[in-house]
Amino acid sequence: MPRLSRRAALKSSAGLLAGATPAAAVPARPSVKGRPGGMKFSEIILPGEHDRMRLLKQVGVNYAIGSVTGYLAKAPRTQYLDALASFQRDLREHGLGLAGVESHPVPAEKIKLGLPGRDEELENYVACIKALAELGVKMVCYNFMAGVNWYRTRTDFAERGGALASEFDAAAAEREGLTKFGEVSEEQMWDHLTYFLKAIIPVAEKAGVGMALHPDDPPLAKLRGLARIVTSAANYRRIFEIVPSPANGVTYCQANFVAMGEDVYQVAKEFLDKKKVFFVHFRDIEGASLGQPARRFRETFHDNGPTDMVEMLKIYAEAGFQGPIRPDHAPTLEGETNDRPGYAMKGKIFAFGYMRGILHALNLPSE
Repeated sequence: MPRLSRRAALKSSAGLLAGATPAAAVPARPSVKGRPGGMKFSEIILPGEHDRMRLLKQVGVNYAIGSVTGYLAKAPRTQYLDALASFQRDLREHGLGLAGVESHPVPAEKIKLGLPGRDEELENYVACIKALAELGVKMVCYNFMAGVNWYRTRTDFAERGGALASEFDAAAAEREGLTKFGEVSEEQMWDHLTYFLKAIIPVAEKAGVGMALHPDDPPLAKLRGLARIVTSAANYRRIFEIVPSPANGVTYCQANFVAMGEDVYQVAKEFLDKKKVFFVHFRDIEGASLGQPARRFRETFHDNGPTDMVEMLKIYAEAGFQGPIRPDHAPTLEGETNDRPGYAMKGKIFAFGYMRGILHALNLPSE
């Protein structure tokens, strides 16, 4: 579609002011509201975050991604169904559906590190998947970052206008030394992940729940002595083959594939074509280069990075992706505290408007 120059736009506006008929000069955009089959705009929610629930509904978001690890850690597995049902009812009362859960539904650190007690954690995991399936919740986003979750070396990098973004610097991370877990090898991590997949994927497949594995963030081979293996498209392909199943899939966190040095567009098309993308994290970073893992990068606003975000949304839509999508790691804006870096709300609201505007301009549906 050709762009309208600023001069032409002003001339068109002048014509309208002079008496041209608005309906004739500016054709109405076909409404996309209510069209079925679109991506599900969603945002991560903790149980009891009623202010955030109301805010999301006000800006047109209809789905929540539950962050329930701590919530369920307080309950015996026999009460998972009741606890999750209570959370789901709360969301529904605020007009939100529960499209999935994120960051493991139950504690899983012993599983990732291969520690004593991992089998009990696996039993909890199985019980939780069954409870989610009973409630019609069909997606679990999980990660296999042992010892350290997503990791940044600073959280006050000045983005546009002084907004605060996070940054990772591998050299700074190395200066911090080993964690309390010491050295964990790549071989150990593959063994631990294989043990998990063989226990969980058959259960998830039977329950109709997609297990969406999030990339390691940052996707380096080792972080402070801890091996990381969910770090490339090739490793994902290997993971898919450990337990071949329609339930064994990916959270396509765009910026992590950029940080891997992968072609974020082509890998998305490949995984979508294989029906492996169950969840999308819509975000971008500066500092990565095609073909090599980034050792230093920073988060950006969703409209202020190098990735063609319009093209990414087109790729998802054209592949028929109908799962949840959420903007991730937005900068902290003026008037917000930076106590939850990447998860303040003003930047997310901006991102939702940006995403919605792109889809409307392309006449693509979203829910």
